[in-house]
Amino acid sequence: MENIIKDIDIISPDEAQACDFKTTEEENTGKTKKLYIESYGCQMNFSDSEIVASIMKENGFDTTADFQQADVIFLNTCSIREKAEQTVRKRLSQFNAIKKQKPELTIGVLGCMAERLKDKLLEEEKIVDVVVGPDAYRDLPNLVASAEEGTKGVNTFLSREETYADISPVRLNSNGVSGFISIMRGCDNMCSFCVVPFTRGRERSRDPHSIVQEARELFEKGYREVTLLGQNVDSYKWSPEENNKARLNRKEEEVTTVINFAHLLEMVAQIDPLLRIRFSTSHPKDITDQVLYTIKKYDNICKYIHLPVQSGNSRVLELMNRTYDREWYLDRVRAIREILGEECGISSDMIAGFCTETEEEHRDTLSLMEIVKYDFSYMFYYSERPGTLAAKKYADDIPLEIKKRRLAEIIEKQAQLSLERNKLDLGKVYEILIEGTSKRSEDQLKGKNSANKVVIIPNDGTLKKGDYVHVRIKDCSAATLFGEPIA
Repeated sequence: MENIIKDIDIISPDEAQACDFKTTEEENTGKTKKLYIESYGCQMNFSDSEIVASIMKENGFDTTADFQQADVIFLNTCSIREKAEQTVRKRLSQFNAIKKQKPELTIGVLGCMAERLKDKLLEEEKIVDVVVGPDAYRDLPNLVASAEEGTKGVNTFLSREETYADISPVRLNSNGVSGFISIMRGCDNMCSFCVVPFTRGRERSRDPHSIVQEARELFEKGYREVTLLGQNVDSYKWSPEENNKARLNRKEEEVTTVINFAHLLEMVAQIDPLLRIRFSTSHPKDITDQVLYTIKKYDNICKYIHLPVQSGNSRVLELMNRTYDREWYLDRVRAIREILGEECGISSDMIAGFCTETEEEHRDTLSLMEIVKYDFSYMFYYSERPGTLAAKKYADDIPLEIKKRRLAEIIEKQAQLSLERNKLDLGKVYEILIEGTSKRSEDQLKGKNSANKVVIIPNDGTLKKGDYVHVRIKDCSAATLFGEPIA
């Protein structure tokens, strides 16, 4: 995905590590039925689809990349913006023709849109048979079986315990090098613009031992990078007492230990020096110096932090209920630069045209961007979501044309900063992890450095996916570094 996002209609906040959709890859193990999944929105949704595929695999389904061959079609949805829901509705209308020709086909809507609309989806989209929220995926086999017998079903129960820690995900659309690991679910931050707490429920952390085991298994299968996922990874907190998961074979002193995110990072980093660790997303109010020093301690924890600010103005941040102000945010950035160095990558999310935002407050966002000098950002204009605090309390009073103009100024500023930051890398040597060939040419390989920057190098046939290589940077654009391998 390009670092400078210009499709202003589909960019999501906080979770916004992906803005397109991914489809199922083919897996044929001889099972009698076929499952097709399309995943929309964030990395967490893509990770959830891997859990869904695992659950369905245990109940007689292989995956297919061709929806025409599917017995069951699932759309794992995003509800963060109206545009995302419109995209899903359009896709359902396309599947309507298939359903008419193949009435035995089961169509399900999963994820955040399912949780938000619940049984209304069955009424609004006549072809939908199953509606399941993010915490109810274990019920999918039962609901699908009922749908096959003619009974439509809904399960949007939000759990305070479900983490799917015991399920080994089926890796979908994987490059075999990088994998996602969900470390927690839900969100306790009630940002006024955000629907996530209502669609994914309360925050709960996953057993760290299961996280380490999943990361170790990925490494043993040849993966060389894992990304630890959560709506707010810095608030990860787990203890056997609170989480009621104490094991009999653990030492007594371990049973009383509270494991925070810094501890978890260290546990995963110690699996093997060749396993890179990334994480997303950090919240400015919770990221600690302990986390930063843990990143510094281990070379295989990537020096990159996604730290969404949303606005550079303290009054607007208060309206957003972000629970920090401009000064707090800039202090956290100073800590990152002091502890991890100027080369540490920092990215952000930006909302243009939030309720009552003035021109001066918009310029505060531009000035903060100039101070921080983000490597890249995910940028979009404010889109009111039903049920959120902002929708209930504030008028969406900024005209669309002003929102778009402010967003264009933010995008232009970020393009300047990205190019400025990338030019600082010219002549420097970085270790990159090869992820595969470039989209533009088989004669080029692509990888990322520790700061999460895409690096393109010539493909001379001696390197392959999963290899580490040292590269000297020769050229750059605002989105990409170009280099040559060195001995």
